[in-house]
Amino acid sequence: MTSEITPFRVDVPQADLDDLRTRLARTRWPDQPAATGWRLGAPVDYVRELAEHWRTAFDWRAQEARINGFPQATTMIDGTKVHFLHVVSPEPAAVPVLLTHGWPGSIVEFLDVIGPLTDPRAYGGDPADALTVVAPSIPGYAFSGPTTTADWDPARIARAFAELMTRLGYERFGAHGSDWGATISRSLATQFPERLLGIHVTMLASAVARTEADLDGLEGPELERGRRSLAKGTKFSREGTGYAILQATKPQTLAYGLHDSPAGQLAWIAEKFRSFSNTTEDLIDRDDLLADVSIYWFTQTANSAARLYAAGGWGAPAPENTVPTGVAVFPDDIGLPIRALAERTDRIVHWTEFPSGGHFPGLEQPDALIGDVRAFFRFLR
Repeated sequence: MTSEITPFRVDVPQADLDDLRTRLARTRWPDQPAATGWRLGAPVDYVRELAEHWRTAFDWRAQEARINGFPQATTMIDGTKVHFLHVVSPEPAAVPVLLTHGWPGSIVEFLDVIGPLTDPRAYGGDPADALTVVAPSIPGYAFSGPTTTADWDPARIARAFAELMTRLGYERFGAHGSDWGATISRSLATQFPERLLGIHVTMLASAVARTEADLDGLEGPELERGRRSLAKGTKFSREGTGYAILQATKPQTLAYGLHDSPAGQLAWIAEKFRSFSNTTEDLIDRDDLLADVSIYWFTQTANSAARLYAAGGWGAPAPENTVPTGVAVFPDDIGLPIRALAERTDRIVHWTEFPSGGHFPGLEQPDALIGDVRAFFRFLR
């Protein structure tokens, strides 16, 4: 096994850009019943307009330059390639922190927060809050490229990321994650508690009320919050989990459409960017959205990314976590965690409830996320 680290730059061939535009121009659009809006999925008019912007106005080369503005590399770990951004803070006392995205996200979620986290002095912050950031692409996602086996679950990914941090010289480090990134961060904490300074997450599935039994022992405002959590979770289970069930059971069948049709890939992801933030408004810049979709398209990782759901991590029980844990709660996310439930399984030392924001805080509420990550790791120094 080689531990070589190879510098990397994003450079999509022009032929791939030309092919994308040709495919978008030749899209065969589906019908849509009148007055259904978003109820049955992404509306044709919305996807068609967004696809036209992707084809004629979106500047991928500008997005490439933006990503390439950060130092990045690849390395082989456990038989697969792992791509990562590695931004060393100019502050000598900076704490190393691993930032992990989820599905259908990518490192695009962190591009606006890395600068303020690594160099707070340059952004009007306290240099004592500086962090050194490692932001990998999950194996099977984006520039890490497709995995060749179907057993890359969160625990295996966490072990690969622990090895990555070892290769970079970070024996002790912190972790932050959203969506799958939160699950992977928590798996790091349960597998390597002696190495984790703390984990900060924006999603904690084990703390979301799923049955009336989860409300036992709750009183007053916490009970009322528990009822809201249960209602929100019940609604999401009934109306919002079809994508996950499909990706957890038959991702290979889904992959033919996503790999062959950029409009299909666009609709599959764009609908989640809205529904995961409980809105039909454009809360996320469309070029950020299209940068994310483009990465899935150009790297041909829709299938291997979806396989993470089939690997056994989705809905799995959570073992006890003894590592200091911070939770940032954004009210429009797909689940509403309850602190009393979180404290049954996790060592909660930091809990922040924000007035707005959804599933992609790095894109929706970057300042709020930056501030909370800084505050959490400031507490642990």
